[in-house]
Amino acid sequence: MPIYEYLCEKCGAHTEVLQRITDEPLKRCEKCRGKLEKLISKTSFQLKGSGWYQTDYSAKPAEPSKSTEEKKPSEEKKTDAAPAAKAD
Repeated sequence: MPIYEYLCEKCGAHTEVLQRITDEPLKRCEKCRGKLEKLISKTSFQLKGSGWYQTDYSAKPAEPSKSTEEKKPSEEKKTDAAPAAKAD
């Protein structure tokens, strides 16, 4: 469950509440019954390391798998066996 932050407009109290996404937001301060404002806060979640950015994926050359290496010799034989077209 995410932690939501609220700030009381009357007394300035800062409150953090563990709530479900589907729960109704808090409306009144527990200390002074003033109106609460829901804050947008920074998360501690960070994407670090390779593999998280588009440049990480496009910079690496694709390595052929064993199955594609095995198919290449048979494909070359098929293309060599095809007759050449005559030019009239």
